[in-house]
Amino acid sequence: MHKALVIAPNWIGDALMAQPLFTLLKRLHPRLTIDAIAPSWVAPVLERMPEISRVVATDLAHGKLQPLARYQLASVLADEGYDAAYVLPNSLKSALIPWLARIPLRIGYKGEQRYGLLNVRHGNPAKDERPPMVRHYAALAFAPGAKLPETLPTPRIETDLNESARVFQRFGLDLRVPLVAFCPGAEFGPAKRWPPGHFAALAQLVRRSFPYAQIVALGSGKDSALAQQIAAEAPFVRNLCGQTSLAECCALLARANAVVSNDSGLMHVSAALRRPQIALFGSSDPRHTPPLNDAAHVLWLQLECSPCFARECPLGHTRCLKELTPEHVFANLRNILLTQR
Repeated sequence: MHKALVIAPNWIGDALMAQPLFTLLKRLHPRLTIDAIAPSWVAPVLERMPEISRVVATDLAHGKLQPLARYQLASVLADEGYDAAYVLPNSLKSALIPWLARIPLRIGYKGEQRYGLLNVRHGNPAKDERPPMVRHYAALAFAPGAKLPETLPTPRIETDLNESARVFQRFGLDLRVPLVAFCPGAEFGPAKRWPPGHFAALAQLVRRSFPYAQIVALGSGKDSALAQQIAAEAPFVRNLCGQTSLAECCALLARANAVVSNDSGLMHVSAALRRPQIALFGSSDPRHTPPLNDAAHVLWLQLECSPCFARECPLGHTRCLKELTPEHVFANLRNILLTQR
């Protein structure tokens, strides 16, 4: 096999958890060239993976079939000479482009009646029986049912330090001063979001002990309202949500002294950048989607009702996050910051 196409996941975190698959494919086929098709909001992460030669960024809408757009893209890709395609999302529409492009091997998990579209199909266990996502994706490098290595590569992305310097300058940040990044969003829903008031209280605790530290809130435009709530109670927190591209966000996180985030795409970005981080889990399960980073501190109360994997708390109280106090989080954050003095 000389050339492969990856249909990347629609989420930043999932794309990062798929990187070990790309690393394994390169180990198994040293001369392999891997290209990827990815949504435009995920593409910058894939562009920072050394295993990926080219990323085709698309504006295909999440949840829509768009057959004409997929046919047009497949027509262009048909002449690229791909030997195989790895279809990482489980949807039928995600398997259309490799099939329309007549790629000989089309590999993925069973789901949505894709029997004609995929010709190498892996069994897809129920979500509550699924292994950690890294292992779930990595299995596609081998024959269906094959045993995986006990130890897998970990996601890693790189950012040019000169790029970080330019981004710091653009936003008036000082490279000589510690940077603490808050990532208050979580696209999936409010059951994964630590309360903005807790972030604000944490910021106040940081301010008292580390008055020289810069604190920024990072995320998409959808997270800006959350960051505004934080800044309303802690005005010294810079709200950069929606003001940076994903590439710029990566550049800032790459130089952060500490990152505090929900279980989100930026949590996985921070982990892949190997930054000291605190990952806050509520409705989701760190055994399934952990930050794969030796410098990560995972905080999860593991209540009797957690994990529920719901977008909104089914019981209406979100205790799994509300009872994770700012003081508890600060005790971990303080230790991180003290070690960097």
